[in-house]
Amino acid sequence: MLWDRSVVSAGLPRHDAGGRNQSATDHQLRGVPGLVSDKSGRSLAGKRLDHRLAFRADRIYTRGELAVGQVIGLDIGGANLKASDGLDRTIDTPFPMWQRVGELTSALRSLTSVWTDDIDEIAVTMTGELADCFRTRAEGVDRILTAVEDAFPRSIVRVWQTCGEFVHPDEARDCPVLTAAANWHALATFAARVCLQDESLLMDIGSTTTDLIRIRNGTPLTEGLTDLMRLQQGELVYTGVRRTPLCAVADTVFWDGVSTPLAAEWFATTRDLYLWTGEIAEVPDDHDTANARPATRECARDRLTRTVCSDTDEMGDSAVTALVQSLIASQEQQIRTALERVLARLEGPLRAVIFAGEGEFLARKIVAEIPEMQAAERFSLGQLLGECHSRGACAYALARLATERL
Repeated sequence: MLWDRSVVSAGLPRHDAGGRNQSATDHQLRGVPGLVSDKSGRSLAGKRLDHRLAFRADRIYTRGELAVGQVIGLDIGGANLKASDGLDRTIDTPFPMWQRVGELTSALRSLTSVWTDDIDEIAVTMTGELADCFRTRAEGVDRILTAVEDAFPRSIVRVWQTCGEFVHPDEARDCPVLTAAANWHALATFAARVCLQDESLLMDIGSTTTDLIRIRNGTPLTEGLTDLMRLQQGELVYTGVRRTPLCAVADTVFWDGVSTPLAAEWFATTRDLYLWTGEIAEVPDDHDTANARPATRECARDRLTRTVCSDTDEMGDSAVTALVQSLIASQEQQIRTALERVLARLEGPLRAVIFAGEGEFLARKIVAEIPEMQAAERFSLGQLLGECHSRGACAYALARLATERL
């Protein structure tokens, strides 16, 4: 057995023998486009990545022992907002950033209103800066952080960067390339404690994207630190189990023995595939779908048939099932192709696979079909943390990391 549940809960920061954080190497930082210097002209590639909190690796710290108050982790995405105290409660709410950016401050206050005690520390990560309501990611980082500061004027705000540390919001603004899209790194840093030896892999399939993060000796080790670089290296696959339009999953499907092009329209999403198979539960009151009709299997059938310019009068259930199977196979192949690129970089046998995200069922299916992954031990953050926390795992990880480090 490679893990200890108490270590997963404790979340001790990882350092090398000299006390330096191992989350990002100088080599990785020098590979980030645009990462030249801070406002003082100092190189950011060689900056020390040490922490401000001493620790003992032989004990588990509680919040009281660390002498900090209420800490809340915030994961601010382009479509959802998630918050967690890292202990008892993790919550999320839909928030289409591109439509409601002006409401972000009030939305954050509303999201965190369930915590009645004063919030002493806010730990922030984000992906919402990519929303096209912002001209650049730097603008997005700035406006999101301003909304956080306005929402929590009496709280200390710290921001996670992909160099593996929390920084002041002003420093986060100074170096947006390390601040943008950093939530995957926070989760990988937290999840890495599951396997502290040799090679392991985090597979996080969410609603929109898939992260494939190599972890070596308990430290995230990726080829890229930005989303662009991770896309190029197969470490980020822009496909998930809810929001991905089906025309982005495949150009054509094989139906009734005929290669059939898909309509390049937002008729249906991957959520409809898994509503049909039963791997995602129906939510009749949820109308966040391509046609604004309920998230049910019956309505999913209508949406699915539209992807080949048809309807339920022309296509029966067996035809819909064939369509769904073809599209799921295409999505699996997208992820498998990227996964094989990441696996090729391992320097030894894969010891563990860590599953995260609501698409864990899909990740497990893909892993089961790759021979070289069969000997690896398998762990589920959903099982280790519970369903509540697993839906907002990045926010949960942030709260834990902040409690330990700030």
